[in-house]
Amino acid sequence: MTTLFATIGIIFYLASAILLVGKMVNHQISNKKLAFALAIAGAVAHIFYLSQVIVLAPGQNMSITNVLSLVSWLITVSMLISASVLPNTVLLPVVFGFSAMTILAAGTLPASHIMHIEMQPGLVIHITLSLFAYGTLVIAFLYALQMSFITYKLKQKGASLLHSPLPPLMLVEGMLFKLLVVGVALLVMSLFSGFVFLTDMFSAEYAHKTVLSLIALGVYLVLLAGQYTWGWRGKTVILLTVAGLLLLTLAYFGSRFVREVLL
Repeated sequence: MTTLFATIGIIFYLASAILLVGKMVNHQISNKKLAFALAIAGAVAHIFYLSQVIVLAPGQNMSITNVLSLVSWLITVSMLISASVLPNTVLLPVVFGFSAMTILAAGTLPASHIMHIEMQPGLVIHITLSLFAYGTLVIAFLYALQMSFITYKLKQKGASLLHSPLPPLMLVEGMLFKLLVVGVALLVMSLFSGFVFLTDMFSAEYAHKTVLSLIALGVYLVLLAGQYTWGWRGKTVILLTVAGLLLLTLAYFGSRFVREVLL
């Protein structure tokens, strides 16, 4: 059943992405409802797959590939919910394609990291907050990339976005800053929960994660302060958003990728 759920998730995600890309690139008449239905079915298969590969007889397999796939599922669900409210489906093919890749990676790369989080409520809180913080800031990163692309198109001589599937720049920018505020708040709570519930935040194994996460938090706080105080826009916002996410990615997955996949 595990392989079946993985296959269904990958196929449905990619089919939905292809439908949406065909509509945007070639202006094909495609069924948006069908694309969303396929994506929802893919997300359901995805979470069933994760429940089987993460929840094991003794403990939980929180390997880097499983965690990354779980983050991609959270992002997919969040984007599907937001797309039902906001007129922005441009990012969905990227999100669906990424989720399909994480399912494939989780099923093919030999990574394992067994934990017993059910015996540590504080660890459950810390991991949950960390996952939601990272997922929210990844979505903010996607909006930053989209804002950069829209700005580039607007600066092109003679370029017109009148009939483009791209949303208005101000809408994307507004969503970006809202996501950054929520993501930073979650990141602060995740770090706080780590210092409260865990005793090894600065141990040899986890010190780099803690330090990089704190530096990333500093980058995001500078970004929000600059936007609120000096009205930062454009390249500065995009660069700091990318820098913050890169630091968090190194903190969350850098050393674990080396230990669990490469070694």
